[in-house]
Amino acid sequence: MDGPAPHPEPPYLRIAGEIRRRIATGELRAGDPVPSTREITRRWGVAMATATKALTALRQEGLVRAVPGVGTVVQAPPPREAAPAPRTPPSRAGDHELTRERVVRAGIEIADAEGLAALSMRRVAAALGVAVMSLYRHVPGKDELVTLMTDAVYAAHPPGPDAPDWRRALEETARLMWAVYRRHPWLPHAVSMTRPQLSVGGLAHTDRVIRALAGAGLGPNARLHAAITVIGFVRGVGVNLEPENLARQDTGLTEDEWMNAQPAFAEVLAAGSFPGLAAVVTSPEADLDLDTLFEFGLARLLDGLAVLIDRAAG
Repeated sequence: MDGPAPHPEPPYLRIAGEIRRRIATGELRAGDPVPSTREITRRWGVAMATATKALTALRQEGLVRAVPGVGTVVQAPPPREAAPAPRTPPSRAGDHELTRERVVRAGIEIADAEGLAALSMRRVAAALGVAVMSLYRHVPGKDELVTLMTDAVYAAHPPGPDAPDWRRALEETARLMWAVYRRHPWLPHAVSMTRPQLSVGGLAHTDRVIRALAGAGLGPNARLHAAITVIGFVRGVGVNLEPENLARQDTGLTEDEWMNAQPAFAEVLAAGSFPGLAAVVTSPEADLDLDTLFEFGLARLLDGLAVLIDRAAG
């Protein structure tokens, strides 16, 4: 009588196994890029989460590593020793030195280099060389870890002193937040405008904006809406930073280089179906990226608030 059918291997393990085989046979050597998450989704027909799990499994084995601005590459093997000493499992070695601050710092480093999707309690434990369960003595879970990471980043970049006028205060706060998002592209995805997490560091920025608007003569409801609108605008542009960074790592192309490599887009514009779009895109004056979007949008937003404040004063 036949026994039970074996469980099929999860797709991410199958993909990781194929890449592992290519590394073992020398097809992929130290420093060579391995298939990116986007390439994995195309080649194996899986979801982005499955592709991320495959690369995460290889990182945990020490076979690959993430290089900011490049992507995931094959990790160089450690130098061989003539008589290696018996190895103590790293899952216990650093447990007694573990602190919440170390866990949060490791989470931030992983999210900065690999994106928020790559963050997991197992990934953090591997980076720290401790047992996964030891993390839960300091952080209840991934959601709480992300909240702590968010608060730590904001706390490391506190708002400046009060400005002499409302516009300068809002502009300084917006530019500071944009700079923080630039350093930590995962952060805009971790915060919510309608269901915000308790982040003392983040509240300090919101408080500064609301206090500045109080001196401009706006009522409580208008101050709240104006503050959240400005903060939400910066976040809205900022959510594009992480996908752009990951796309640049995956493809090695800048935004302009990627656009130049899209002949179909140029063909559609040349066909004349969208004359307004074609006129601005092909103009030598056209210069569009996330920084120019931020600068243009912030200026127009503050101009609009100036009109509102003038009406309130009149």
